[in-house]
Amino acid sequence: MTDDGGLKITDSAISQLNALITSKANPELRFRVYVQGGGCSGFQYGFQFEEESALDDIEFDRNGVKLVVDPLSLQYLSGAEVDFIDDLMGTRFIVNNPNASTTCGCGASFGI
Repeated sequence: MTDDGGLKITDSAISQLNALITSKANPELRFRVYVQGGGCSGFQYGFQFEEESALDDIEFDRNGVKLVVDPLSLQYLSGAEVDFIDDLMGTRFIVNNPNASTTCGCGASFGI
């Protein structure tokens, strides 16, 4: 697990991201983590691959994985941890966020 700018990412997530980026045959891919309004608890997490980052994005390198977060999302993600899990609900990226006062059952949305 590494930490920079208050956002952590587990070794499991790094491993899965490296595998996904390798399968896409595009080493320039960046993994964006963001927060947007919506979901059953007020805010929801989002994840996507992008080839470029915006001028105001904060970019972290995690063992060869480029992690990108916009400044607005980073304020909600400070101290949070991005993880990859494989359980009965399936395989997915999740955010363990100590700033969230409420979360939904699937962990995809939260309230502050």
